[in-house]
Amino acid sequence: MLNVVAIMGRLVADPELRTTTQGTNVCSFRIACDRNFARQGEQRQADFIDIVAWRQQAEFVSKYFQKGSLIAIEGSLQSRQYQDKNGNNRTAVEVVANNINFAGPKSSNAGNGNGYQNAAPSYQNAAPARPAAVEAAPSYSAGNADDFAVIDDSDDLPF
Repeated sequence: MLNVVAIMGRLVADPELRTTTQGTNVCSFRIACDRNFARQGEQRQADFIDIVAWRQQAEFVSKYFQKGSLIAIEGSLQSRQYQDKNGNNRTAVEVVANNINFAGPKSSNAGNGNGYQNAAPSYQNAAPARPAAVEAAPSYSAGNADDFAVIDDSDDLPF
């Protein structure tokens, strides 16, 4: 089976960070995504999608995103059944985030002038814990542009 969602939009409100009774962080938020098609003379419609992020991702979203922030999310679609306060059966459909990234420039009124890449990494769901004897591979996603050298490609190819 295949259940993959890739979505980008703007937060319609500040994200809400909560902690479960077991101490796990969970963040719920909604994003607005413009539809691709708009009839002539009409405004473009938007869909409002509920997103749920867990653990480190929940902390990441609540710390670095606020209403209006552009966000890119990769995850899976899930539905759940529940009863509302009046006893009516309801269905909730939401995207459970696996990978969350910044999708737009940092707003000019926030922070100390560092870019997002320097301010915080993106978070993906953590892989299962590995034994301490296994050395972790280096992470290049949090690197700096100064770490790379310019290659002079004006000469002939060596092969």
